[in-house]
Amino acid sequence: MKVVAFNGSARKKGNTTHLLNIVLDEIKAQGGETELVELAGINLSGCKACYQCFESKNDRCAVDDDLINDAIDKMIAADAIILGSPTYFADVSANMKAFMERTGMVSRANGDIFKRKVGASVVAVRRAGASHVFSSLNNFFLIGQMILAASSYWNIGIGREPGEVMDDAEGVKTMKDLGANMAWLIKKVKE
Repeated sequence: MKVVAFNGSARKKGNTTHLLNIVLDEIKAQGGETELVELAGINLSGCKACYQCFESKNDRCAVDDDLINDAIDKMIAADAIILGSPTYFADVSANMKAFMERTGMVSRANGDIFKRKVGASVVAVRRAGASHVFSSLNNFFLIGQMILAASSYWNIGIGREPGEVMDDAEGVKTMKDLGANMAWLIKKVKE
């Protein structure tokens, strides 16, 4: 059981990292192999609509000067993918949006290469706007024909300063439940 998570936060070790690690720790406890990829400090550009991925059909983005092609390789190798983002003006971060555009376009151009993998979204929020972020992230999985893992509540943790989400007892429980449910679902899908 291999799970890769991508953190779209501009902050390393911020609230999104804390939430993702809760989920990943639960998956590890159930025998999973996990990896967390931080997008902080990397400037990703959005899809340029060049459609070279549709022409070449080689599971690659034509823009090859950042981590996107490496991320695609990690996503192909994984059984499950988690996308995490803080809430920026009631939406995903710019880096996460670019990540979703480019990896999603390459997937579609190559016959939906993430099809039937398990997916889950994780959202950090200070106060409001998280539902839209949650929806944006989930739409990435849905258009890619992936299987969404659910939790005991929406996958949202509340906090502003790094680490404050750990004081959100319901958010922490939601992430633990998400990790347990993902591990269970991955095992069922692989049967």
